[in-house]
Amino acid sequence: MNLFDTFQIRDIHFRNRIAVSPMCEYSSEDGFANDWHLVHLCARAVGGAGTVLTEATAVVPEGRISPSDLGIWKDAHVENLARVVRFLRQHGAVAGTQLAHAGFKASTPVPWHNQRGPVPIAEGGWRPIYSSTAKGFTPESIQPEALTPEGIARVTHAFAEGARRALEAGFELVEIHGAHGYLVHQFLSPLVNTRTDQYGGSFENRTRILREIIAAVRKVWPERLPLWLRISASDWTEGGWSIEDSITLARQVKPLGVDLIDASSGGIVPKATIPLGPGYQTIFAERIRREAGILTGAVGMITAPEQAQHILATGQADIVLLARELLRDPYWPLRAAHVLKQQVQWPKQYERARF
Repeated sequence: MNLFDTFQIRDIHFRNRIAVSPMCEYSSEDGFANDWHLVHLCARAVGGAGTVLTEATAVVPEGRISPSDLGIWKDAHVENLARVVRFLRQHGAVAGTQLAHAGFKASTPVPWHNQRGPVPIAEGGWRPIYSSTAKGFTPESIQPEALTPEGIARVTHAFAEGARRALEAGFELVEIHGAHGYLVHQFLSPLVNTRTDQYGGSFENRTRILREIIAAVRKVWPERLPLWLRISASDWTEGGWSIEDSITLARQVKPLGVDLIDASSGGIVPKATIPLGPGYQTIFAERIRREAGILTGAVGMITAPEQAQHILATGQADIVLLARELLRDPYWPLRAAHVLKQQVQWPKQYERARF
């Protein structure tokens, strides 16, 4: 398996195994995509990425990480997103969106306000916020309300409606965000979820909301189109969600229609000890792929073409997702092809600059 191998999931053809990882841009008003999103996302398609995913896109307004996040909670959002999708597809990339709800990490300031971690409320923020239980990310954060079963049903429906709008906008790929301490993760992790009803306690109960969301999304998301799931494969904290839990979850969700596990980690507690370094999360993608028999994506401090190629060639994952490196260099895939001596198509407008 090579970085520039084509592949197919369901009916969708991918030109290579490089994906733009979802990255919040904090540049939206009332959830609408605008010229920034058009230029930011489409530059990566022109730069050769095979898959371009939007940032975490909120399925309800109170599910935004910040007041400046993208949204897909109303039909009016579709037109601007469709504009982005058309350009991505015209330039050879599979257009994907990540459906999200931030839970107790909602209503936080944009990062360049120089405030560390969630604070009582962002300018333009809102109350209440919701979680699996009435416990915030930190004591200084907005303290959430626990979702009732009726509230859980509303959130599940909102994910399905988000998928419906994604289809209307022309997206060919949907990813459910179940990682990084956001709402779904707040149900999965025993470090946060202390419920005593059917959504808390046992592994089966804590994963129930995710299974219900997947089922609801798959009812509106066509069988011909891929569905991915991002998880935090480890909480990096004793007593938290583990890689063994992730493998078990992957085995559960594959029959429900999930095609690929996007294996990230952390984010549920503020003081986890995470051994950051190049490829530090690839072991999770490798184990899930091998032990659950499902496609996986590796993400996290993947920067060099040779590193990305090694991950795929050694069977650690089926795709690589790049984030900061693609902020530094939108044309990383074209450069990587040159480094790895692979022939790829350049935009005709850029051919005269080919290496």
